[in-house]
Amino acid sequence: MALLGSVVFNAVFYLSLIPVSISIIILYFFLSTKKLQSFGALWIKFVLWFLKLMCGVTWVVEGKENIPDSACIVVANHQGQWESFYLQTLLLPSTSIIKKELLYIPFFGWALRCMKPITLNRANKFSSLKKVIDKGVLKLKNGFSVILFPEGTRISPEKGIQPFANSCGVLASKSGKPILPICHNSGKYWQNKKFIKKPGKVIVKIGAPITGESAKELTENAYLWIKNSYREIS
Repeated sequence: MALLGSVVFNAVFYLSLIPVSISIIILYFFLSTKKLQSFGALWIKFVLWFLKLMCGVTWVVEGKENIPDSACIVVANHQGQWESFYLQTLLLPSTSIIKKELLYIPFFGWALRCMKPITLNRANKFSSLKKVIDKGVLKLKNGFSVILFPEGTRISPEKGIQPFANSCGVLASKSGKPILPICHNSGKYWQNKKFIKKPGKVIVKIGAPITGESAKELTENAYLWIKNSYREIS
């Protein structure tokens, strides 16, 4: 049953990418970035709903009352595609930090570019980090939340929470905006680079906003909250 559901889900998921990407590219010339993201969020919600229908992957969210009314820095652990999608429906408008290479994927990458992400060039980490911080601060001042995964790469659920890069703390200290820590266990069900999706309930925990002036302390506080929260749900 898991195999059949995964076949149907993956077929619909990947086949829908091209028409929705083309729609975003066309609408880019007529809609604001916020409205364009709202349109994209509708497709994401459909994907997650279809995932639940075909593969039995449900989710529960704790702490929604902690989401601030204004822009913030969304910091989450990274296990796979599920959270990359879900977090884009949580706060609008928002901007994600993505690998530059993704923009070159036909249709999908072009649509991503329309969403105005912040691109990361891993070949030149120092200058790229400065660019992320500078552009991130500007985005936050313009009312866009910034979504980032400070572990830097997708981590298998059994490996727990890996050390955070200091970028989230630097961004928070320079912008004066709070960090919104988010913890989840989605990698158990939508496993990274696995075709078959496993049925189960994704638990998402949203913590209270973290504020302060020290970039190092901000990063450490976000890391400890997510690490301790993950122990509770893993």
